Amino acid sequence: MNFEDGVQFDPGFVAHISAIIPNIEYVYGTLNKFKNFGQKKNQFKMFFPKIKKLIDDYLAFYLGCLLWADAIKTIDNKPILNNFCCGGEYNEAETISEVDFVYSYLAQFKKDVKYYLGQEYEIDEKYWGILKAYKEFLVENKGFTELKTTNDIKLPASVKVIAKSDADAVFTKIEEVVENGKLPELYNLYEIVL
Repeated sequence: MNFEDGVQFDPGFVAHISAIIPNIEYVYGTLNKFKNFGQKKNQFKMFFPKIKKLIDDYLAFYLGCLLWADAIKTIDNKPILNNFCCGGEYNEAETISEVDFVYSYLAQFKKDVKYYLGQEYEIDEKYWGILKAYKEFLVENKGFTELKTTNDIKLPASVKVIAKSDADAVFTKIEEVVENGKLPELYNLYEIVL
């Protein structure tokens, strides 16, 4: 990765995720078209692996954002490039609405798996830690509206500060994940930041 002119706001994660709220709304909109429980059950069974992947990818994306911010913070005072949020008006409720949606939906998803599939589904404990840290990260950085350089990045207390010596390993893994599109591979770095 070349940081000579600055660091990208997004290293390339966004190309590998689908917006979670419209996708979940689509799933439940489709389910609600069926009156018969058996049909709903079959439909949910078909959606189940897609929903799991969507959740897994999305939480990996949040973790990736934390890892990226932590790692680029080790590069002193470099400009943040292509930050589309910078200069915008900060609205906390709007900024955290997606994270709150995901948080609520995880509890709902667990109930729906039990209701439609008759199975127990345990939410990965990492998910809760990621959601909490990412929400704090969004709030502390005011939705990135004032983020101009790497020195402006604020990490929440729940996030471990990456040592400069560990940043290269994070950059290498992020570059690999951006190339292969497998965001859940970032979970291997969970312990570095949380």
